[in-house]
Amino acid sequence: MRPTTTATILAASLLLAVAANAQAPQAFRVISPIFSQLVSFAMPSQFTVVFENTKGGHYIREAVLKGETAERWTQMITVTGEKGMTLTPGHSPEAFAATIAGGFKSACPDSFAAQPLGAMTFGGFEAFAAVIGCGRIDSGPTRHSETALLITLKGTSDYYTIQWAERGPETDEPPVRDERWQTRLSDLGPIALCPIVAGEAAPYPSCVNKS
Repeated sequence: MRPTTTATILAASLLLAVAANAQAPQAFRVISPIFSQLVSFAMPSQFTVVFENTKGGHYIREAVLKGETAERWTQMITVTGEKGMTLTPGHSPEAFAATIAGGFKSACPDSFAAQPLGAMTFGGFEAFAAVIGCGRIDSGPTRHSETALLITLKGTSDYYTIQWAERGPETDEPPVRDERWQTRLSDLGPIALCPIVAGEAAPYPSCVNKS
């Protein structure tokens, strides 16, 4: 029998690593109870949650690329919830998106840009999507650009957002018209809002089946 060599062992290890990577999921379903509903979407597998907080009627959860932090990141996926917001007259997914865009613009009035993707529905719930960004912003360790895909959803009584932001070098105009934002919108799907079923625990099969 031919003896096993170091090269043979190394080759076998590499094959196992390739096989493991091939089997690794590209995304995993995230289903979270946020106030009155379950919020469901696909989270790319290279992201990990680094911050979560509920304060009064506001919920936020942030995920960044593995190895990055809530302070130093290149990409971040944020989920928020605003309790009871649908009961306030004058609100719509588009108006809510405009309010968030206004916050961006106030941070960079000279380099703000936006590209609406339009009204849409997810599981019968009204939504609106846009890409908004700052070409130059001073928050964080250095001056940079910050661009985000923004999705606002109107639930039964609460509003929700899903945002996929990216930081890059400072520029006169952020890349809000880049095709990758449409790709990322698809990557987050299917997006759904589901009722909370009494007594049901994670992984929330009623919402998995609906999605």
